[in-house]
Amino acid sequence: MSKYQEEKSKVYSALEVANICGVVNQTAINWIRNNHLKAFKTPGGQFRVYPDDLAEFMQKRSMIIPEDVLNNCKKRAFQDEDVKILIVDDDKGFNDLIFKSISAKFEKASVAQAFDGFEAGTMMVSKQPKCLILDLNLPGIDGIKLYQRLKSSDAFGHPEVIVVTGMNDEETEKKCRELGVKYFFRKPVFIPELIKVITTIFN
Repeated sequence: MSKYQEEKSKVYSALEVANICGVVNQTAINWIRNNHLKAFKTPGGQFRVYPDDLAEFMQKRSMIIPEDVLNNCKKRAFQDEDVKILIVDDDKGFNDLIFKSISAKFEKASVAQAFDGFEAGTMMVSKQPKCLILDLNLPGIDGIKLYQRLKSSDAFGHPEVIVVTGMNDEETEKKCRELGVKYFFRKPVFIPELIKVITTIFN
């Protein structure tokens, strides 16, 4: 058994994958055989899939990932167990800038970063942050879909969401407002205004 296999204990059979994804068993097997879904074979020749691989596959296909699958994913490399603010943006430079600005202002609130929708979903379940700073143009799953998932499930803790996006069309903002987004910023965001909103959320 490889080190990768040893690190993860929970695995899913092809039938379990099929049930989770709402397809027949043969479809799940075809996904595996066609290298769309990463899997390994048991000594008996049966396919097995790790939670991280299943969640990544589902995320790429915009499927809703069940809470138990997310909970079984390998823990991310964040040591702080009391995350209050989560920044989700695939632009590393911008993400880092917001992270440093918020960390300096809110010294007692732990801040974490995620760089795609899959990582964000995993951290939302495990860390339950109170505030989410969310980009809309994310790899694999767009921020609007992620926002809808957050609002429709208790698994994520119902954080207050601040949208910060480079999308400048009026329709995007209108759609966000209709979905219930209270705080909407366009890039480049004025950091003091963002800090002001976060202060309001925590007070």
